[in-house]
Amino acid sequence: MLYYLSNFENIFGPLRVFKYLSVRCGLSLAFALLFGAVIAPRIIRELHALKFGQSFRTREEVGKLAELHAGKKGTPTMGGIIIYAAVMLSVVLFAKPNTLVVSAVFVYTALTMLGFADDYLKIVKKSSKGVSGKVKLAVQMLTVAGFVAILYFSNYKFLLGELFVPFMKSPILTAIPLWAMFVFLFFVIAGSSNAINLTDGIDGLAIGCTITVALAFAVFAYVAGDAVSAKYLLLEQIPGCGELTVVCCALVGASLAFLWYNCYPADVFMGDTGSLALGGMIGALAFLTQQPFTLVIVGGIFVMEALSVMIQVASFKATGKRVFLCTPIHHHFEYKNWKETKVVIRFWIMSLLFAMAGLATLKLR
Repeated sequence: MLYYLSNFENIFGPLRVFKYLSVRCGLSLAFALLFGAVIAPRIIRELHALKFGQSFRTREEVGKLAELHAGKKGTPTMGGIIIYAAVMLSVVLFAKPNTLVVSAVFVYTALTMLGFADDYLKIVKKSSKGVSGKVKLAVQMLTVAGFVAILYFSNYKFLLGELFVPFMKSPILTAIPLWAMFVFLFFVIAGSSNAINLTDGIDGLAIGCTITVALAFAVFAYVAGDAVSAKYLLLEQIPGCGELTVVCCALVGASLAFLWYNCYPADVFMGDTGSLALGGMIGALAFLTQQPFTLVIVGGIFVMEALSVMIQVASFKATGKRVFLCTPIHHHFEYKNWKETKVVIRFWIMSLLFAMAGLATLKLR
């Protein structure tokens, strides 16, 4: 919105700064950080007053994990509201609206609503079960359908017809049928959404890893939107993609604000309100920047978490034996008597390395 103030630079010269993407990115990050930090204490107090505490499974359900996390009982959840409010207001203020921004925000909003409903039902029922798996799946499919429709009826329809992979200069597939792209996008967006949801198991882990991933995609978005950088790095330029950099910066700022209150010992959890939505938007950002497969590298921690669950389930069904002490994999290390803070910081370090490895694919083509 503030971008349009640059139209009045003839009246007041300094307003021209709102034309510059770098300025709006910096302001977006700073505003989301400050706004999130300001509203967080009030929202946390309200969640406490409403007794919107996290529901935990019993020892019979999760064994030793119930003891390890016993002290977290009563910590308010639904903290994803803080992130959502900070990101959305920052995007509205500092991003120049276009189809790419609208589509990313659509996915984020739809999955925030799904996550909110899931958290609310868990609190009302005082159970670890919220929205049923079938309903979640249906909402995620509808969200992806809406995302595809927004792109299909816009100037960005070409994004739905080609697929890029890391290290390649040209798309590996072109003229992809719409139904096939829908299926692929469902796996990208729903998979990313569920992977971050699995990662959100200990204080500060998911949101800290989200920050490194968002920073990496801020770079991808800027490069894809800049004609000179895209040509130099042998990428296809995507007009207007630079505005997604503002979205990524808003996400970084809001995540930093939330991390302040979510670091150990957490004052608030993001809940499904945050994790499902953040994962979905990151999946959307990966696709919009033509880096859906690079997400596997950049989001390596999320991939590890999801794979550990799949391996555990497959192994137990096939052999009756477990590969890990507990999954997702961060709980495996808790079972090995690693302190929670040690697990989180080491996973943050790996997340940063994964993000750097993903960015290296820009040059290795």
